[in-house]
Amino acid sequence: MTRQPAVAGRAEQLLGSSVISTAPVAGGDVSSAVKLRLSSGRTAFLKSLTQAPPAFFEREAAGLAWLAEVEDGVATPEVLAVDADCLILAWVETSKPHQDSAAAFGRALARTHLSGAAGFGAEADGYIGRLPLGNQPLPTWGEFYVERRITPYLRVARDKGLIAAADADLVERAAARVGEIVPDEPPSRLHGDLWNGNVLWGQEDRVVVIDPAAYGGHREVDLAMLTLFGLPQLPHVMAAYDEVAPLGDDWQDRLGIHQLFPLLVHACLFGGGYGARAAKIASRYL
Repeated sequence: MTRQPAVAGRAEQLLGSSVISTAPVAGGDVSSAVKLRLSSGRTAFLKSLTQAPPAFFEREAAGLAWLAEVEDGVATPEVLAVDADCLILAWVETSKPHQDSAAAFGRALARTHLSGAAGFGAEADGYIGRLPLGNQPLPTWGEFYVERRITPYLRVARDKGLIAAADADLVERAAARVGEIVPDEPPSRLHGDLWNGNVLWGQEDRVVVIDPAAYGGHREVDLAMLTLFGLPQLPHVMAAYDEVAPLGDDWQDRLGIHQLFPLLVHACLFGGGYGARAAKIASRYL
């Protein structure tokens, strides 16, 4: 049994409960992560970041709370404490994915999306990974997607040489067509960063989502990200989703237009071939 005094002390300040032990958790790209055993018998998860950007953890906690408002929607971990330098959540014990939990997740995600949002955007800007995420509302999804989800990251990728000029042009031209390609729908309540790593397969068919970049947007954004980076049992997820919130026959053909956003974010964060991959997808829509 180990106990990191500084980490344990910070958690005790926020929780008002003694920390018996701490253990590092691997896998975080941005924050340090620690598993806590508390004297109350609970287990918790603490993520922290030295000199975190303004409201970094507060925005994540607000996103979790917003998603949790939906009755029978996607499950989120309980927020136990949040401050400028850290976030403490209830620990989620994981298990193996299977068909029943996948179907339950699909139905819950559909209910979350259908619960809607006030508009395309959010009350406050947020973060995706460690990058700022602009959420100032705009009247249409086409405008919001281009101005808030494509242009900022395309600019960064271009300025840093992370995407070739010709590839950037392809992405820009394809994104400008999102209003033509994607059917009009009311804004959905989105997780916003719904890739495989942010989906935890919990106990008793309970799937829990973490690390949201939540806002009001087109529901196919969440679906596009699940498809782009892969999810176990995805066909069962989507079949159950479609039962609750039916999708058009050609929804899979449209996913690429919304995959441009996460690919640009990955290009900005990690470099590599993500910019070229975005351009290859963009070329399908020109």
